[in-house]
Amino acid sequence: MAEIIKMPKLSDTMTDGVVASWNKKVGDTVKRGDLLAEIETDKATMEFESFYNGTLLHIGVEKGQGAPVDAILAIIGAPGEDISALLTAAPAAPKAEAPKAEAPKAEAPQPVAEVKTAPVTAAPVVQVAAATPSENGDARIKASPLAKKMAAEKGIDLQQVKGSGDYGRVVKRDVEQWHPSMVPPAAQFLAAPVVAGQESYTEEPVSQMRKTIARRLAESKFSAPHFYLTMEINMEEATKAREAINAVSPVKVSFNDIVLRAVAASLRKHPKVNSSWLGDKIRYNQHIHIGVAVAVEDGLLVPVVRFADQKSLSQIAAEVKTAAQKAKDKKLQPADWEGNTFTISNLGMFGIEEFTAIINPPDACILAVGGIKDTPVVKNGQVVPGKVMKVTLSCDHRVVDGASGSAFLQTLKGMLENPVTILV
Repeated sequence: MAEIIKMPKLSDTMTDGVVASWNKKVGDTVKRGDLLAEIETDKATMEFESFYNGTLLHIGVEKGQGAPVDAILAIIGAPGEDISALLTAAPAAPKAEAPKAEAPKAEAPQPVAEVKTAPVTAAPVVQVAAATPSENGDARIKASPLAKKMAAEKGIDLQQVKGSGDYGRVVKRDVEQWHPSMVPPAAQFLAAPVVAGQESYTEEPVSQMRKTIARRLAESKFSAPHFYLTMEINMEEATKAREAINAVSPVKVSFNDIVLRAVAASLRKHPKVNSSWLGDKIRYNQHIHIGVAVAVEDGLLVPVVRFADQKSLSQIAAEVKTAAQKAKDKKLQPADWEGNTFTISNLGMFGIEEFTAIINPPDACILAVGGIKDTPVVKNGQVVPGKVMKVTLSCDHRVVDGASGSAFLQTLKGMLENPVTILV
């Protein structure tokens, strides 16, 4: 008897999924445990295995298209079996229509990039379809993990690399042989030509990840009463400590790793900050799982360092590096991003001195970390050169009040200005 395979719910926040690729085609023999498809969720691209033996009789969601959870993904049964009754009883999700070159409707994705030329006259608007990364129109860049790693190291945009692998997949040799001269001159600067005196723009569909980011952060910002506490921290001693640590550490330790370790130790002293609002009760977490915001192509992922207060700096450094790479490769699993009790967002490496962050549910707080800046400071009554870092704690006022948040920051400041305290 034929079996219906439905779109699985692969994460706690997943409401629909996009088929990134099919590993089987209609008519192929399928065994239990065979890799059937790769499905893009709101946080990662995950492999989906078959639970049944048989022949793939029907594909309900084509490659590159999306469908809600529990929609018909595929049907597996005996060769030649009649599945019309199954399709009639539970129709597959409607096919996604290709974008049309017309004025965007209210439901359409909003423009994400706009290029204008001056002067602007009453010329007609020219809408340009979004450029696709590959010739077959697949919105997902198809490249081997090694090719992605090499491209990231060399600063190469994989969208500009023509793949020579199966189905246009970018492989190692393509990255090795790529040169900027291989990109057409117009494509190096603009996705489409801009005509003087005419407005133009490009549009692209909202990814699953971006949809979830928009929904969850909007819920957080509009439901949790945020307030913010900013403090300056002298990082001179932390800079010296990092140099000494990296001289003996098997893994290079970053300033973010040091901040994470100090935050974990500070949370142990201030459990109210390590808490969650649950509506009719407040949960004070005894364990410390710190989420680390990682920027990826489609938005932001937050892998979690579990029991961070019980780990050494080298352990934290290795774990964060591994998680960040997995996030960029879309290889994170639900266990990698679930369970955070506190979150750190660091934009210091981008030259940002100070910012505020939106709380990452279910946490009650998030720490925004700016860059370290050479600044004159007063030491022993004298003005001397110093290295100052600003941090801003965003707090949910339903859980954490100003005094609790301030006490936490005072402890964090003390630990970072005397980093030997985080090593004991």
